[in-house]
Amino acid sequence: MSELFDPIKLRGVALANRIVISPMCQYSAVDGNASNWHMAHLSSLALGGAALLCIEATAVTEEGRITPGCLGLWNDDNEAALAEVVRVLRATSGVRLAIQLGHAGRKASSAAPWDGGQLITQDKGGWLPVAPSALAHKEGEPPPRALTIDDLAGIKQAFVDAAQRAVRLGLDAIELHAAHGYLLHQFLSPIANQRSDEYGGSLENRMRFPLEVFQAVRAAIPDGMALGVRVSATDWVDSVPSWTLDQTIEFALRVKQLGCDWIDVSSGGVSPAQQIPVGPGYQVHLAQALKREVGLPTIAVGLITTAQQAQDIIAHGQADMVALGRAALYDPRWAWHAAAELDAQVEGPSQYWRALPTGKNRVFGETSFGMR
Repeated sequence: MSELFDPIKLRGVALANRIVISPMCQYSAVDGNASNWHMAHLSSLALGGAALLCIEATAVTEEGRITPGCLGLWNDDNEAALAEVVRVLRATSGVRLAIQLGHAGRKASSAAPWDGGQLITQDKGGWLPVAPSALAHKEGEPPPRALTIDDLAGIKQAFVDAAQRAVRLGLDAIELHAAHGYLLHQFLSPIANQRSDEYGGSLENRMRFPLEVFQAVRAAIPDGMALGVRVSATDWVDSVPSWTLDQTIEFALRVKQLGCDWIDVSSGGVSPAQQIPVGPGYQVHLAQALKREVGLPTIAVGLITTAQQAQDIIAHGQADMVALGRAALYDPRWAWHAAAELDAQVEGPSQYWRALPTGKNRVFGETSFGMR
């Protein structure tokens, strides 16, 4: 059996293989409410054989949305809309379900990518973003509003409230979004955080708010529910003080002490000055370093596209799991095809058993299909 298809357990959540579907924003919610698109999109991905499906970055407050079309979990309507999607997923698939909770900070009030993805100013129907410091993400943008201590308490409670909604929805796991230049990453990085109080300056101070959020969420959910963090392991900015791999390792060690169950390793996003050496598996070495130095289950993500590439990452001990984003959008049955290529087995719905090509009929295990 391929190591890619070995089981793994995250706290109380048993996964049948090491394949994760990354949270991928769809920018298709209405007032934070999941739509028919989410039903179709997530249902397609849920049937593809991956062990864990993570619902897209979901805002914990209205102002914390990346775009006006981002999914939310800040009120009862949001919860009810997502509950219907979860009901269908549970009825049709055995995939484990996670949700990524986040706050966009100064990258909020953006247009959808297909509309250019730039800041929507207040006079154009947007809203004023908030951030650790009143520093614009891009030159020429109006600055966000710097958060007060009272604001931080409110946002921390919003993360807790959203996490409790995720519990009521019956989800298996939560991932906190501390990457890609969004609010928790903004607190970590000195590029975005230039506060002079206890939440800025030193590494200890910059980690303080993300650690407080993590600790509050961990305390608010059942002990058996898995809780992980997505990090940007480096800002990829060398010209100024920035967030680095060494600091990420220290942060990961701290969340490990607080009960973290996995680290999902991405990079970049906090500054347009980033210089990312994009290529196949370009972030895997970052995941490998965190796995080695921290000892938590680690997810590698970023241009992992082929079955052999994913298998090698797991077999060589570079990460414990691999997460697919665009590769899964392009091929929602990626895990089936990987199992066929690697002579492994994966869960497949009985309605689709006859889809397997000649010679690959054992991909779904011992099955039979007959007609009269």
